[in-house]
Amino acid sequence: MKGIVFTGFLEMVEDTFGLETVDHIIEHSNLESNGVYTAVGTYDFGEMLQLVTNLSEKVNTPVNDLLYVYGVYFFDTLVRNHPEIFKKFSHPISLLSSIEDHIHVHVRKIYPGAELPTFEVLHEDDKSITMVYTSSRGLYRFAHGLMQKTFEYYKREATIQVEKLEEDGTRVKFIASYNE
Repeated sequence: MKGIVFTGFLEMVEDTFGLETVDHIIEHSNLESNGVYTAVGTYDFGEMLQLVTNLSEKVNTPVNDLLYVYGVYFFDTLVRNHPEIFKKFSHPISLLSSIEDHIHVHVRKIYPGAELPTFEVLHEDDKSITMVYTSSRGLYRFAHGLMQKTFEYYKREATIQVEKLEEDGTRVKFIASYNE
């Protein structure tokens, strides 16, 4: 997993819960990296699982809820670091429908070797999109948060339905729509 995801996560934890909580979750994890991450580094996904699990226990919040909050938070990191991506699109549906063919291509250029989820678009029109998220990591709630924030970025109020196609969250259908 790319370091930018780790650095962003620890930044969110510090901003939301404080530096003491960051120290706590690192100290209570068995991290090969010792909790030291760079945005361009690559780290074991198991370290993220330990960090988010320890955060969940510390703040008494379910892991999936924290992943959603982190997705919302991380969106701003993406806008800040890669504004050119968001300027290319005029509304959320066009951005979401381009994840595989444009955004992930761009991400792989910047972060070679990044293991990204796939998003298969099943349906798309001017006001809705249906996509299937697939990832062995099952971070669909993180993706859900990113999608929600995408609609907010383009000043659209959206309803996003989530349907697990696999119980472990490795395949999930998202149905997103908005009214003007």
